[in-house]
Amino acid sequence: MVKFTQKMMTQKLLLIVLIALTAGANAHEKQPKEFVHGIAIKLHQGTYNFAGPPDGKDGATDVPGHSWLRIGKNRLLGKHMNTGPFGAPNYFSSDAGDGALLYAMEAVIDKWSEARSLLYYTKGFNHYHMLINVKTGERHPTKVVWFKHVAVKKFKLDGEGVLAFLRSRGEDATPRDIMLGVDYGTLPANWNIPYDPNPATAP
Repeated sequence: MVKFTQKMMTQKLLLIVLIALTAGANAHEKQPKEFVHGIAIKLHQGTYNFAGPPDGKDGATDVPGHSWLRIGKNRLLGKHMNTGPFGAPNYFSSDAGDGALLYAMEAVIDKWSEARSLLYYTKGFNHYHMLINVKTGERHPTKVVWFKHVAVKKFKLDGEGVLAFLRSRGEDATPRDIMLGVDYGTLPANWNIPYDPNPATAP
């Protein structure tokens, strides 16, 4: 007889959530069949990548260690692995295993507003990320992508790569113990900072 542990139950719950989200995608849209690092997101204003290092196919930018599957017009599923830019090992964690899956993610393309930011935060989306136009290199004029990180294992967020990146931005680079479930401490926790499509500095 198999004894279910808390970890097994959590992993099964996450699998059910991912299956349900995938099944809920718009059936009339032809969706890709695999997760892609450096995914091209077509919006009516053009084609966009996530802001980040240009380590995707043909120099596409993306968030380090992330790969994506678009499941609807404004929705994506994500996998966040323990990998850094250009394959840097153990970028996020020293004890999770190089390349290990750290988080399952839900992402929603939407605008920033005070009301939306509060609503997204209450649902576990504590961070939004910028979209960069493939042709112009500029940020999307109005839309961002809201991220929810759901940890699939316990690990220490102490990778020297990510801590150095956070220090370079003047953010808290204190190592953290990550527990199973929604991580409200994902950095940068910028949910309550108004989006600026024309920043003085690069994204």
